[in-house]
Amino acid sequence: MKRPCNNLILYSKIMIFLMLFLCVNSQLTQNFYSKTCPNLLKIVRKEVQSAIKNEMRMAASLLRLHFHDCFVNGCDASLLLDGNSNTSEKFTPANLNSARGYEVIDNIKTAVENACSGVVSCADILAIAARDSVLLSGGPFWKVLLGRRDGLAANFSGSSNALPAPFDPLNTIISKFEAVGLNLTDVVSLSGAHTIGLARCTSFDSRLRNFNGTNSPDTTLDTTLVSELQNLCPSTSDGNNTTPLDRNSTDLFDNHYFKNLINGRGVLESDQILFSSDDAMTTTKTLVEIYSNNSMVFLDDFVNSMIKMGNISPLTGSDGEIRTNCRVVN
Repeated sequence: MKRPCNNLILYSKIMIFLMLFLCVNSQLTQNFYSKTCPNLLKIVRKEVQSAIKNEMRMAASLLRLHFHDCFVNGCDASLLLDGNSNTSEKFTPANLNSARGYEVIDNIKTAVENACSGVVSCADILAIAARDSVLLSGGPFWKVLLGRRDGLAANFSGSSNALPAPFDPLNTIISKFEAVGLNLTDVVSLSGAHTIGLARCTSFDSRLRNFNGTNSPDTTLDTTLVSELQNLCPSTSDGNNTTPLDRNSTDLFDNHYFKNLINGRGVLESDQILFSSDDAMTTTKTLVEIYSNNSMVFLDDFVNSMIKMGNISPLTGSDGEIRTNCRVVN
């Protein structure tokens, strides 16, 4: 006689759980600022367009800021906080002398504040700027979910450990993605962001001469590309020279990055291992082949992965704050 009651209680608990789950996942919405800052998207687009017109590389830099922010503390703009070399995420190995575009975000924030003061978070500005950077590079459009709030502190140790590095083995990269709720498809599709942007010699010169103590270049790297990169990055250089990550179409957001991997022309070790690593034979290699043959599949998966990444642990409701200046807490 008690079973119906027990079943009803169980059913009620399940429904409460589902309602809470849906509530949490519906806190970010496409029209979050439709009344409080109706011209937001136009303002951000104008500023991003101006920045890219001034320097095409900035598209990749703004996209990377969003990526490096979301992997640490979630998408809360903690990366933008200034500080000293022991506190600010800007000084960690993944970001120091590498992450850039902070001044562009400052300009966007100023323009947004002039239109609607104290309303739009820096975290949301990063998400919109990343989308616009892809779109203005010839890539896909997607509707950005909004409603994030800004974090109150940076996470130096998290930034030092959570972000994938150019020298990480494939299993480590996959583990870092899984730690923030992203899967194997997300690993490969988001790596495709390297279809735009540049890499400094310091991020790949270990592949050019004495790779893993072999006294020879990385054998997965095309020999012609080895020669070109050795000339660009002599052993006596300071490591600051740059080369396009996608030498087929430097500034165009397309699937040539994956064609490069198949031909051994992935500049970063972390790119090439998606296709050439022994660990990739039954995992990422298949996706690389699919994306190289079908740009629409890549672009669709990239959009889905960007939306997932933008949903990593956002602060919403009364958590965090809306920073007036993206570089400091209020």
